[in-house]
Formats: sequence, structure tokens, C-alpha cells
Amino acid sequence: MSPRYATDVITFYHPGFWDLDSAAAVRSWAADHPDRFWQRVMHTLAETEVTGIELTFAPGDADSALRAFGSAEAFRRELSARGLAVVSAFVADSDAPDWRQGDLPAIVADAERRAAFLAEVGAEILVTGLPMRTTYGTRPPFFVDAAYMTRMADIAHAVGEAVSRYGVRLAFHTESHSTLWYERDIDLFMALTDPRYVWLCPDSCHIALGGGDPVAVARRHAPRTALAHWKDAVGPIDVHLTIDDTVYSQQQPYMTELGTGIVDWAGWADAMSGTPGADTVLIELDEAADPVAALRAGTAVAKRVLAAQFSVGGLREAQIDQ
Repeated sequence: MSPRYATDVITFYHPGFWDLDSAAAVRSWAADHPDRFWQRVMHTLAETEVTGIELTFAPGDADSALRAFGSAEAFRRELSARGLAVVSAFVADSDAPDWRQGDLPAIVADAERRAAFLAEVGAEILVTGLPMRTTYGTRPPFFVDAAYMTRMADIAHAVGEAVSRYGVRLAFHTESHSTLWYERDIDLFMALTDPRYVWLCPDSCHIALGGGDPVAVARRHAPRTALAHWKDAVGPIDVHLTIDDTVYSQQQPYMTELGTGIVDWAGWADAMSGTPGADTVLIELDEAADPVAALRAGTAVAKRVLAAQFSVGGLREAQIDQ
């Protein structure tokens, strides 16, 4: 069966798409006109094969959808009428309680609020991440060691169990320059967490930016991959970037559209085929000036490698039958 194609709402954040001059202008306009923001996003998706969306930070967040449509159920109906559905929601680190501060009741309450909304709109995955590293050379130094990861695992267990009551799975995103970035980070965190409550959302681009092998990571953690972000990278990034409010914009030049970078898409498709999240291909394109063209191109790459993977699999089955 063919997977459904999805994208993060960040795809639609490029100022040029809105005929505005800055990201701040987009946020301001969308805050004042949430209904018009969502109508254009949905209208644009109708020109592609993408039928799933991942909510994210404002303006493409749950609060914006509630302001535009009045309720989660109304948002779901509006999407459904256009053949669309929410797949997941991404928790940005600036939009939620800081896990390094350790206020567990606040962290759990925030996750439960998001999970309740997801359940109402028919989605089952809450994507989050671990806190960012500090800039290399900062004093006192911050180490991503076993003690730190154990604290993060304890919080993840509490959050994962809480959202599971809503029928939602908690999946961790492998963000560049975060404490879940290097292959070693991912392996350590997954080893310390219970597979019944903690899942993975590997991002092919971010893993590659850290000098890792996205395909190897995906294969090692295939049984716990609830969802994956399909995204390409031009090459490994400077691991010593200044980690502040500008870090995400610093990362942008290292990201590229599917099929134009270094990710092994054939290997990635093969690894994804054995995961619980295999039925969704989430194409991530940060701030595309032309979302329709970018999504069509990304979908074409995904369809090509998936078709090749299926063809090879079918050939192997035929050979076995003989």
C-alpha cells in the first residue's frame, strides 16, 4: 500500500510565499488573520499529493487553529473536507517548559494539553526533542553524559506515559546541536528509555549534519520509529556554531530539497519500510518560497525510491518462492 505524504507547516513560513519581507512579518500577519493563514495553507496543499500536516510553533500551531476554527473538532472537519488530516505536532523548545529546569508537573501538563488536542483532531504522534547543547567553549562546560541522559529519560518516561492515556505516542526528534543529535546521543537515550512509552522521530538531514549516518540510525532503531522527517543536507555542519536564538537560521544554508544533497534515499526508504511509521512520509522543507514546486519535487523523490525499494523487495520474494 502506498504511504500518505505529509509535511511540516514550517514549509509555508517563507516570507516570499506571503509577499511579505520577513519572518516576523509573516508571524504578525498570521496572528492577526489565522483563518486566512490556514485557508491558504490548505488551498496550496490541494495542488500537491500531500494530505498530512505536522503542526509546529506559531503560526502553524494548535492555538492558531483554534482561533481560526473555534475548536479542534471544527479544525478536523475543515481538514477532512479537503482530504487532509493532522499527522503529528512538533514541540519547539522555545514554546514549552525547559526540560533542563526540571519542572516535571509543568512539563507533563503542557504535553497533556497538546496530546488532548491531537486526540481530538485524530492524530497520534507528539514530536519533541531534548534541550540544545551549549556553545562549545562555554564555561562552565555542559556535558551530555550518562547522568544527564538519565534525567532526560526520567522526564521522557513521565511524559510518554501521560500522553499515552490520550492514545498519543511521544517521539523524539534528532535536532542539530541538541543533546539528541550525534549517533551516540541517540543510541544512549534510546537505551535508557522504555520502548513502550518513548519513540523516535529520526530526521535524515539533522543526523547527516552531525556527521552521522541517517540510514544506520534508522536501521538500528526501526522498531521504535513512529515517524520520520525526510529532509536532505548539503553536508556536515560546523559543530561549533554559536548556540543562541540564531542557531536555526545558521543551520538553514546546510539544508536542501530532497534528492539534491548527501542523504542516501534508497537506503533510507529501505530502512523506513520496516518501521511502525512506514505508512507516512513526512517531507520537511523549511520555509519553501514555492511550496507547491518543492513538495512536488520532494514527493517525486520519495515515490521513486519507494518504488525501487518495493521492486527489489518484490523481486526477492519472487526468487524465494522459486
